[in-house]
Amino acid sequence: MDLKTTIAAIARGVSFVCLATAAMAATAPQEAIARNRTEAGFQAFVQQFRKTAIARGVRGDVYDAAFAGASLNQRVMELDRRQPEFTQPVWEYLKIRLSDNYIGRGRESLDRVRATLERIEQRYGVEKEVVAAIWGIESFYGSRRGSMKVVEALATLAYDGRRRKFGTTQLIAALKILQNGDISADKMLGSWAGAMGHTQFIPTSYQALAVDFGGDGKRDIWSDDPTDALASTANYLKRSGWRKGAPWGFQVQTPPEFHFSRYSEKRLSTKDWDALGVKLSSGGKLPSGYGDAELLVPAGARGPVFLVLSNFRAILKYNNANAYALAVSLLSERIGGRQPRALAWPENERGLSAAERKEIQSTLNKLGFNAGPVDGIVGGGTRKAIRGFQTSHSMIADGFPSLGLLRDLRRALAAKSRPLMRVAAGPASEQDVREIQTLLKGMGHPLAVDGKGGPRTLRAIRRFLDSRGSSLKAEASKEVLAELRRAVRAN
Repeated sequence: MDLKTTIAAIARGVSFVCLATAAMAATAPQEAIARNRTEAGFQAFVQQFRKTAIARGVRGDVYDAAFAGASLNQRVMELDRRQPEFTQPVWEYLKIRLSDNYIGRGRESLDRVRATLERIEQRYGVEKEVVAAIWGIESFYGSRRGSMKVVEALATLAYDGRRRKFGTTQLIAALKILQNGDISADKMLGSWAGAMGHTQFIPTSYQALAVDFGGDGKRDIWSDDPTDALASTANYLKRSGWRKGAPWGFQVQTPPEFHFSRYSEKRLSTKDWDALGVKLSSGGKLPSGYGDAELLVPAGARGPVFLVLSNFRAILKYNNANAYALAVSLLSERIGGRQPRALAWPENERGLSAAERKEIQSTLNKLGFNAGPVDGIVGGGTRKAIRGFQTSHSMIADGFPSLGLLRDLRRALAAKSRPLMRVAAGPASEQDVREIQTLLKGMGHPLAVDGKGGPRTLRAIRRFLDSRGSSLKAEASKEVLAELRRAVRAN
């Protein structure tokens, strides 16, 4: 891939590890094929691919040297299906990356190369704490750069079929890096996805955006000296639209009855968000002057809510996973000495297994909500399908995959064409509230049946919904009454 084409791809958000986690997801037939991959088949693929590589400008001697001793890497195929940004609950993903260990090592590492990072910040306009945070999350500040042979890993991905396009493109780029003499094959080591060096560049990103900041004539992202890798990361963010001095986003609170689905993919000014009743989590007015912002609800309506800005989107171009971009943003603040407000994650919510995530996708597809490939990776397409299902069933449409959602999907599939809830949306009448209180009281909640729906009633509703794993809002509504009736009938 030439430089112009590569940069254009990066501008669309295809980058570093993002290319390892983007839209080339598997279909069920591809997964079945993958189980039948063999060493003999891999070696045949390597021989066949030689013609393709030569046709794209790779010399035969370079190809043969690069593949000397290469074999099918089963570990690569396994890790390809277990990416934590998409498979872990966001609070578990962040717990590790915002730990005292990461923060402390980050501050130490920043101090160790402060002069270099300050020169990088001056050149590229990207704050040193942000570059340090990416360094930390990608390789724990250079201590975990990966030990897999990049050519072998990428060839495995190209042969496996799940990420054939990605593997093929990156393999050709890796071979051209070797041909250019930037690194030798035995030292071209990295991750299962072919990401290399301190800040985990994939080969096309290296070709397009790696820089020789050290001035020795080489763009060396592999050595113990992190200078070129850190500068290359800053260059990448700059090219992705980073604005120095601008925040990545804000933690916010939404008003009651906020329509998450209606605004889930909207970019609005903070003035417009303010008009919709969205405020800072502290209750203050949203700052202005930072451009359009979009809503981020990484753990559903029961978790923290954010408005994210262009700098957050620049991080997403580095790795297109909200959990990753949130980790970089929050870790950079902590490395810099800021202690943001504590985030109230729904940690009582059990994380879903791979089989459960696939079941959610499969059931959504069967019900007519297009979740895309059934791969267990919850990306934008799956969340959009979840919101569609939630909206059609008068739920809070936050797009969050939960155990409660899975139960609702199972009931909807069992009912097939019958809607999950045959009730009108909206608040309950006084008579409905009395029935809600009566049913809750029968379940052991000490409530007065007064039809008023006060704080005690709302707390009882919340405990009931939590026990059901339901994503309904804790309020006296017709939807909650229908859920209570179903629970009583089930018992």
